[in-house]
Amino acid sequence: MVVHTFAAIYIGTYDVSLKVFEFMDKKKFHQVDHIRARLDLGSDAFAEGRIGYERVEELCETLAQFKEIMDSYRVKDYEVFASAVLRDAENELFVLNQVYLRTGFHVKVVSNSEHRFISYKSVAGQEAFEKMIQTSAAVVDVGGASVQITIFREGRLITTQHIEAGIMRLYNLLSDRGHSLALYETQIEEYMNKKLEAFRAMYMTETVDYVILISDYATELIRKMDENEQKKRQVKSEKFVKFIEKLQKKTLEEITYELNLSNDHEPLIIPAIILFKTLVQSICPKTVWVPGANIQDGIAYDYGQSKKLLSLTHDFDADVLSAAHFLSQHYNSYTPHIEALSKLSTKIFDAMKKVHGLGKRQRLLLEVATMLHDCGKYVSLSESPENAYHIIMSSEIIGLTHQEREIVAMVVLYNTLPLDPYEELSDRLSEDDYLCVAKLSAILRVANALDQSHKQKFKNIRITVKERNLVFTVEAFEDISLEEALFEAKTAYFENIYSMKPILKQKRIYNCLSLIH
Repeated sequence: MVVHTFAAIYIGTYDVSLKVFEFMDKKKFHQVDHIRARLDLGSDAFAEGRIGYERVEELCETLAQFKEIMDSYRVKDYEVFASAVLRDAENELFVLNQVYLRTGFHVKVVSNSEHRFISYKSVAGQEAFEKMIQTSAAVVDVGGASVQITIFREGRLITTQHIEAGIMRLYNLLSDRGHSLALYETQIEEYMNKKLEAFRAMYMTETVDYVILISDYATELIRKMDENEQKKRQVKSEKFVKFIEKLQKKTLEEITYELNLSNDHEPLIIPAIILFKTLVQSICPKTVWVPGANIQDGIAYDYGQSKKLLSLTHDFDADVLSAAHFLSQHYNSYTPHIEALSKLSTKIFDAMKKVHGLGKRQRLLLEVATMLHDCGKYVSLSESPENAYHIIMSSEIIGLTHQEREIVAMVVLYNTLPLDPYEELSDRLSEDDYLCVAKLSAILRVANALDQSHKQKFKNIRITVKERNLVFTVEAFEDISLEEALFEAKTAYFENIYSMKPILKQKRIYNCLSLIH
């Protein structure tokens, strides 16, 4: 049996950790070792806006030690990821350069979208997850900088919401005020309840059966439950809350001792447990599941998929489309027109595979853009494209990177507005991304032109590429003079992008009754 060894290093807000994994078959992988080093980068980054040289020194020394451990395991491949703690530091570039020069590690600083998606992958591949989301579940990913809540109902992803109130942020905001521990805990609860108020009003109108809690400190909590619950890592929410309330009556030293934390004076455990309690009380699930996985498990899962070492067990593209569908509905824009347009735009994309040179991922981005292209009308009919752009860029669509969300937003923007020169967008798009935006927005414009009246007049649309023409042969049961009149004007942009002319041909359909008369 061939064993593939992989290591995932994560530079977090309050620690740096290494996990070593082995891939032995395509169904699963297992953890060989997990080493954590306490390193408080967040205090510098969030309070000072930069990471001090002493912390940089500690970071480089820790990573150098991790490299020695990886060598001892004969690790074949590895990935090094960093969180918002580096992204938010003004000296990020210099820190990354020092890390590379002293360890040889290329560190990937992930956006919030990438971070949460990778963490989500760490649990989405588990059998229990698939069962839970078939009823209703909230995936709650608690980090040092923020919290991400993703709601599932009947197997479909409803929404993903990002709240900037993570463990380290709460600690820096509310600690060291000279108050008692009890008052400190009360302040955290009050602050978090206010943060969650709008979320509860907008997205918690129905009950949720499960909370899937992703956090290292949550793993320590679940270990104190009875043996059966340790195996399943599941506990009734009432018991989960009562256990935290029991801990709140203890001193910090007593809490860290009871949870068997490596640091016998771990100040971050207080904001962590209060945050967990407030989140569970706000969502009110029947059961709390702590899978015990973190972003490093997600990194390994992602690596295994990319290298064909793991079989795909969850349809992540379906999550993206589901999120886009419900976002469109949220802004009252999901209509029969959009449903028809989604099918038509992808049909055009598929017919032009040899022409546009784009792949499966870009096809998904086109579907998302089609679903969301009208959402800006909710804010303003006259400035719909600009508003749609801002709505998309402000929304978390789990499964899309920040850059992919930028592409989707620009496809929607330039579905209506003239495409800006590349020089004006080069700070946000690479040349390849710019071409992708141009090609996808051109396809969306043509699809829109075929349903100008929003009445779905066409049936059995056949699309063929003939030399430098894209021919649409349609059957129509209603008058299509409006579509014919506007088609040429709407497709001029397409011709400019593809050097190909769209042609609309109508196949006559006669009504049987008219033939009798």
